[in-house]
Amino acid sequence: MRNRIDQLFSKLRKNNEAAFVAYICAGDPDAERCLEIMQALDRSGVDLIEMGVPFSDPLADGIVNQMAAGRALSAGASVENTLEIIKAFRKDSSTPIVLFTYLNPIYAYGFRRFHEDASRAGADGILNLDLPPDEESHNAELMEANELLNIRIIAPTTPVERMAEIAGTGKGFIYYISREGVTGERSELAEGIAEQVAVIKNHTSLPVVVGFGISTPEHSSAVATIADGVVVGSAIVKTIAKHSHSDDLCEQVYHFVKPLVDASKSV
Repeated sequence: MRNRIDQLFSKLRKNNEAAFVAYICAGDPDAERCLEIMQALDRSGVDLIEMGVPFSDPLADGIVNQMAAGRALSAGASVENTLEIIKAFRKDSSTPIVLFTYLNPIYAYGFRRFHEDASRAGADGILNLDLPPDEESHNAELMEANELLNIRIIAPTTPVERMAEIAGTGKGFIYYISREGVTGERSELAEGIAEQVAVIKNHTSLPVVVGFGISTPEHSSAVATIADGVVVGSAIVKTIAKHSHSDDLCEQVYHFVKPLVDASKSV
């Protein structure tokens, strides 16, 4: 049986649609409401959920996502809690889940054990922010765990010759970071996205999704015309933070995300 991520992109390709990917931090603002937020994302039509594993030193994240990790950890979030949330979500949904993580928390948990437990819980892929493919290949213990699809990252600064190397080790899709620096909302899209996506596609048959700085329906629609997927993270996390003490938190998230999803499908 094919992985849910591969099934998703196969279906979207047939329908000539781009995927809408939503990022949230596991356990933000707490485990119970995080699950409810995931269910709200499902109702809004999100195609794939990218779930951050809370970590105390998320160096690739901007302030919005750093604060989300802090809220989650203060509420008792852990790797174990993250997997429990996924298990609960899987009772009613088959929406693919990619774990967005740093090496430290999963290595401390046990690298192979994490991959096995996460796959068993219902996760489909892993995007390991600080484990370069060439370092992975030099460590036998990091090559043994293949229960989750390895999602690879390509940045604007990635040399063309390295793109082929990175893409060749990836599965599921390629995540193109459209900007240098950390995560965060931007008022305008980065320049040259279409050109960079075209270059990446010269080196892989995998779908290419684009993230970093996408925060409005107009952004979502524009990126959906030139890539296989659109990732929105900080803008959603900011909405969660803004309404974290409100009784209608999940409805607020739904009403924020739905226009972004719809815009990605209207091209």
